[in-house]
Amino acid sequence: MRLFEIMLFLSNVAILVLMIFLKNNNRRMILTIVSGISSIFLVVHWIVEGYRIQLFFLYCITILILVGSIYTYFKTPVSRTISRLWLALLYAFIVVAMLITASFMYAFPVFKLPEPTGNYKVGTQTFHFVDPNRNEIFDEDRDDKRELMVQVWYPAQNTKGNTAPFIPDRPMLKEEPLAKALGLPAMITEYLKYIPSHSYEGAEISTANSSYPLVILNHGYKSSRVYHTSQSENLASHGYIVASIDHTYSTFATVFPDGRTATMKTDEYLIAETDYRDMVGKVWTDDVAFILDQFELINSGQFQTKFKGKLDLDHIGIFGHSFGGASAYDSSYDARIKAGINLDGGLYRYHSRAGIMKPFMFIYSESTFERFNKVRQNYVYTDEELQAIGVTREEMDKETRDAKIEVEHIKKVANNGGQVLYIEGTEHYNFADVQFLTPILKQIGMMGKISPKRAASIINVYTLDFFDKYLKNKYGSLPYGPNSDYPEVKFVTSLFAEEMK
Repeated sequence: MRLFEIMLFLSNVAILVLMIFLKNNNRRMILTIVSGISSIFLVVHWIVEGYRIQLFFLYCITILILVGSIYTYFKTPVSRTISRLWLALLYAFIVVAMLITASFMYAFPVFKLPEPTGNYKVGTQTFHFVDPNRNEIFDEDRDDKRELMVQVWYPAQNTKGNTAPFIPDRPMLKEEPLAKALGLPAMITEYLKYIPSHSYEGAEISTANSSYPLVILNHGYKSSRVYHTSQSENLASHGYIVASIDHTYSTFATVFPDGRTATMKTDEYLIAETDYRDMVGKVWTDDVAFILDQFELINSGQFQTKFKGKLDLDHIGIFGHSFGGASAYDSSYDARIKAGINLDGGLYRYHSRAGIMKPFMFIYSESTFERFNKVRQNYVYTDEELQAIGVTREEMDKETRDAKIEVEHIKKVANNGGQVLYIEGTEHYNFADVQFLTPILKQIGMMGKISPKRAASIINVYTLDFFDKYLKNKYGSLPYGPNSDYPEVKFVTSLFAEEMK
């Protein structure tokens, strides 16, 4: 929450208290002075921090009280010209308006992204790529080739100016799904434009090292690369080049350089069906392979960029959240990728494929682990449990059969040096920056009881330690056993490894 926003709210609370309880002869003068101070906070807030719709009632109250205070200072006191009933109604209206404002300020805070923990400053640049060998299959109205936007975060030096915004494109703000999910007008999330990142647009790449390992990042289904900004920035601050792909038509909005906006066109419900999921998944995996091809061209200098020779393509990692985690796993069959992480995602294209035989780590939420663990244990749900979940036994049997094949892949990873762990107190949206948007997500069960800041810290440190080990040959111990600094992290690799013995 912002300083002048807080001061504006508190000054109005003070005015309300004075209006109700102050009875001495200096009442009019005191109210005029305090309302004047509140108005100054309002003006400074508008100029320095920017207005937002959540504070509409607060703005109205501030202006009305100022006008009323000035008027009554020179005229007959308001208590003599307005009946007690109307005065009580006025106070009640102000109280209700202030409570509504406080609720909006709590529900939609202007938050700060976690600070990167590495020694490097962070630069960012966005690329537009077109794959001439693939037709776009998700938009029937356009006969186009597959287009992708990829945002890169990297170690930087000699940074100047202001950092880039968290959400850089206004069309993305109009399509941001949180307001739609909550049944609110789109303007309710426009305040996100005020949230800065920690990255400098187009900054000079650091010369501290001759090259840096490349890490590919995949967002979740109907999400966006922007919701993994803090993860990208943290890795970049530790000496990685992170390329986060917007998988076109599977994001809430992808904005192209010419101003076109591609919104969600892959089906939100069919994605649970194996054939459709595999079809969409193949597109995502092909996106990753294509982007790796492009970075090979960039590194060789065939594209004129600041990244020529700066990519260590012998050490490439990949990770992602949800469907992006499935993409990280499936893309890890590519020999160019040395290690990967799946953040609370299932899998696709797993029915006919053997498990991967390279360093890989599954990091699950508490409920996702419980689901896979029950499958591992051949757990049989009672009728009451199925009714509470809202599925039939036939539907659960089908889901369990599919999940058993996924579990076999998890076992394969566990038995080939990979790791399986979960973070106590987390739920699905604790693995992306969407967890910072609103505490409402916690109230409706989309986030766990863990604080967003703590969840982000744990995920970032474990992701970094894993990639440091396998892409930089540094000693990394966190992914391999309990650590007293992170008691929320539970290691369950042995549960799945034992199953194959």
